[in-house]
Amino acid sequence: MDKNSFANVVKNRIAYLSSYPPRECGIATFTKNLVSASNRLGIFRKPLVIAINEKEAIYNYDRMVRYQIRRDFQKDYVEAAEWVNSSKADLVNLQHEFGLFGGESGEYINCFLEKLQKPVVSTLHTISTSLEPKAQTVLKQIAKHSSKIVTMTNTATKILRTYDVPPSKIEIIQHGCPDVPFVESNKAKRSLFGLKGKTVLSTFGLLSRGKGIEYVIKALPKVVNKFPEIVYLVIGETHPEVRKFEGESYRKQLLKLVDSLDLSEHVKFHNRFLLERELIRYLQATDIYITPSLEPNQISSGTLVYAMGAGKAIVATPYLHAQEALAEDRGLLCKFRDHKSVADSIIKLLEDEKLRRSIERKVYSYSRDFTWPIVAKRYADLFRRMINS
Repeated sequence: MDKNSFANVVKNRIAYLSSYPPRECGIATFTKNLVSASNRLGIFRKPLVIAINEKEAIYNYDRMVRYQIRRDFQKDYVEAAEWVNSSKADLVNLQHEFGLFGGESGEYINCFLEKLQKPVVSTLHTISTSLEPKAQTVLKQIAKHSSKIVTMTNTATKILRTYDVPPSKIEIIQHGCPDVPFVESNKAKRSLFGLKGKTVLSTFGLLSRGKGIEYVIKALPKVVNKFPEIVYLVIGETHPEVRKFEGESYRKQLLKLVDSLDLSEHVKFHNRFLLERELIRYLQATDIYITPSLEPNQISSGTLVYAMGAGKAIVATPYLHAQEALAEDRGLLCKFRDHKSVADSIIKLLEDEKLRRSIERKVYSYSRDFTWPIVAKRYADLFRRMINS
């Protein structure tokens, strides 16, 4: 349904249950982008955000956040549902990841859903082929209480069906990306200190051990030997939840590896959570984006989608989302935990400019179908169908 189709209908109000900025979390960023893009459509009333806070956290939220849930307090979920029931919300969009909510496998979220009297559309950010029994139970309860389950890939849809989620309840809406112009990397480098004349590789996101960045660093000596102008940007701070338990040990491990391989001139760490406009500038200045995740079952990667939206040639390990997104020659897949494979993929793209340019064109064209304005319209259409069903 296009914007004009919405013009003559009564405006509904959507409540979003999720983490939310300034919390530094991929799902928080996703929700903020979805809420903002939906607002720009002008077809709903001002949304209500119910923010999930981790233990002992206090945030200075914007006015969108109307209610807060303490992750580990079961009664907060029941009270939040009662608040939504008494509100003017017409539908709740649940942004779900098992670790986001309290209880075993995030089971407290079902206390909210059982009490709720409004329709729910649940967006799943993680799903695995090998869920523990408790997680399977939680998932099946979410599916039971949801009018629709949104997945971001065909692969995730197939996995859901193995857990007996009815196909009629599943809808695919891809992860959104910023709608930005395609910019030649050399042009973008001029506005960023130290990148002019460099060949830029980059990886961004909150750091944790599952990111696989050490394998890219180990790959660099072979790459630098052929292309000495290489610089690899590792953009992002340590994940706040990781930092609570192990501090900066992973980053320190990476720094030590850089020193041991004498790569200090070729690896640069940007240890902060970048604003989106800053991140886009760095992506546009990138020649090859690398996403070396160690998790084979990863079904959603916001960093991968953002790199695609910027029209980057991409090297990725073959996790599920990457296999689907980079099919039909839209990128190169390297082996898991194999720095030689990473190096060979990077070198292949640098030696074959025609191939790299072809991938850039393909990936940018492909991403036009899931820019945030497009994704927001698809969610809006789905929300209205569920409200009116």
